[in-house]
Amino acid sequence: MSGCAVLILAGGTGSRVGAGLPKQYLPLAGVPVLRRTIEAFRACAAVDRIQVVIGEGDNDRYVDALAGLDLPPPVVGGATRQESAVKGLRALTESAPDFVLIHDAARPFVDAALIHRVLSGLAVQDAVLPAVPVTDTLKRSAGSPPVVETTLDRTGLWRAQTPQGFRFPVILRAHEAAMGMNLTDDTAVAEHAGVRIFLVEGNEDNFKITTARDFERAQRLAGAMSGETRLGTGFDVHAFGAGDHVVLCGVAIPHSHGLEGHSDADVAMHALTDALLGAIAEGDIGAHFPPSDPRWEGAASSLFLKRAAELIAKKGGRISNVDVTVICETPKVGPHRDAMRRALADILGLDLDRVSVKATTTEKLGFTGRGEGIAAQASVAVRLP
Repeated sequence: MSGCAVLILAGGTGSRVGAGLPKQYLPLAGVPVLRRTIEAFRACAAVDRIQVVIGEGDNDRYVDALAGLDLPPPVVGGATRQESAVKGLRALTESAPDFVLIHDAARPFVDAALIHRVLSGLAVQDAVLPAVPVTDTLKRSAGSPPVVETTLDRTGLWRAQTPQGFRFPVILRAHEAAMGMNLTDDTAVAEHAGVRIFLVEGNEDNFKITTARDFERAQRLAGAMSGETRLGTGFDVHAFGAGDHVVLCGVAIPHSHGLEGHSDADVAMHALTDALLGAIAEGDIGAHFPPSDPRWEGAASSLFLKRAAELIAKKGGRISNVDVTVICETPKVGPHRDAMRRALADILGLDLDRVSVKATTTEKLGFTGRGEGIAAQASVAVRLP
């Protein structure tokens, strides 16, 4: 497929968002909405040209939002969406693309798979609409305050999205013929011209930012998509010594021996603390809580784990999940596994399904196999902005 242009309609005022700035120029996780939208299409190898239509007086905002991007000069739109679309299409006549995708600037979460579905449809059709089926029950109301008048049949109903794809000559002719009608989207213009519209699967995340609540949802989604995931690992060993219990993941387990260590010798929690510190490149447990410091003699290892979690929070990060493996012949960990998971979840402020505790043996091999001590290893995922 060759000769594909994208027309981005960015001329709206976005007044319903209530931010004092057109919504397409508002930052989502530090990146303007319009730039996010455009970069989604720039990443698509099938797209040859991107033409943006902006509002009257928005040129400075446009330049600031798209600094460094090599794009054709923007087109100033009209008083309605349809008029803006016509002006944008006319700007493409000289390059005369085979296909055009018309997209709302305020849909910044369009993804590559959706774009590909529309382009694949255009290989055999004149017009393609991405859409999602209506799943909610629909009611018709009347009066003020509104009262339910009837329930509507939602069978065959879809919510239209963009980018809407067309063969370029087809949609240009349709728009020229519909001038002044103020139809709500480009497939409505094509329908008016008698063009058959074929549906492809849309994407629930590809919503249009219209209201302040939409923008809040977009901020959450952008935040979840931005940043990076860091992985950390930890390993620790403690020898058996005198005592009548061991502490693993904050849970005291009766045993014929205790574990030797400067603190409470919670080998599993020490490994997990090191994993968290490693994920954010903050050294290891010994650097923060040196065994030579008498303050930590007999200390609960939960203090160490909490400190690691606090350091992550200070960096704006959050712990995604933790996984601890205890390696020993005795004591048996299984009967205490759930209590150990709950203890770690409480300390770290995690849901229980984000905390894993496992146990294994070394089949009588090595120092753990000989019953000389316990080892533990841990791995974690941490999300940082």
